[in-house]
Amino acid sequence: RCAVAALVALSFSGAIGVTFLMLGCALEYYGVYWPLFVLIFYFICPIPHFIAKRVGDDSDAASSACRELAYFFTTGIVVSAFGLPIILARVEAIKWGACGLVLAGNAVIFLTILGFFLVFGRGDDFSWEQW
Repeated sequence: RCAVAALVALSFSGAIGVTFLMLGCALEYYGVYWPLFVLIFYFICPIPHFIAKRVGDDSDAASSACRELAYFFTTGIVVSAFGLPIILARVEAIKWGACGLVLAGNAVIFLTILGFFLVFGRGDDFSWEQW
């Protein structure tokens, strides 16, 4: 029951994040769809974690080199997702208001992704591996 409520809350927050992203692109005042390239970062963000989980050893060590490398790559992906709209606004490909909406959407989406892994990534009876 709690997992279903968490899944509903995560899907709601994901929808809010994508709404911010779409508002930054589709409002008539902004009207440029370049910020949609951050969707690529949303999709590749969990990939280092999946690879580290699959490749890394199953020991209960506090940290491993594989996991730390996955954190490093994930951090690079997240920073790049925040940097892309700022660069696009600096070269005047998009307006600064659109940049703000995309940054707000990024914050919500990445917090949603983090929330998903915190709720379903524990490896207990109900985990994301079942999905």
